[in-house]
Amino acid sequence: MKKKYLFLFLAVLFLNTIQAQDEAVTSVQKNQFKVNMFLPGFVYEHGFDSKNTLYSEASLGLGFSANSYDSNFAFFPQIVEQFRHYYNLEKRAAKGKRTAFNSGNYLGLVAAYNFESISTNDKYSEAVPSFTVGALWGFQRTYKRKFNLEFSAGPGVNFDKYDTEFVPLVNFTLGWVIGN
Repeated sequence: MKKKYLFLFLAVLFLNTIQAQDEAVTSVQKNQFKVNMFLPGFVYEHGFDSKNTLYSEASLGLGFSANSYDSNFAFFPQIVEQFRHYYNLEKRAAKGKRTAFNSGNYLGLVAAYNFESISTNDKYSEAVPSFTVGALWGFQRTYKRKFNLEFSAGPGVNFDKYDTEFVPLVNFTLGWVIGN
């Protein structure tokens, strides 16, 4: 009789273990490294609780400016820091959608330092170092083989030695998650 109860107990424990492994991840990764390919760069995202991360990036940025006299594209090295709050991980998991590697939507605050341009048309407009702060809405998806796609947009303010202005912030990256 005791053997039957022991067997039943072990069977229930085994089934609960299998079910727990099939459930989707509903918290952010503790540590995540990425390589971006579209505008080359490296990213480290640190999860400090179940829904919030600190996102740090060193990459190449692309900027566009225009006024009544001219327009200018510029490529520049940049350092970006973001606080992200992933708000829909549970909803995605409940629908059976992927949440691994921070695949979800987020709200964020961003601060970026843009170094002097490495490619610009100085005949028309000078691209100088600047500092940008703003708010973002975005989403990140990591697919099979750890292919990563990310998009974010929001309002921002850019400060440089000549001007302070409101700017739209838009970011699109393609890359891969490295490691676990």
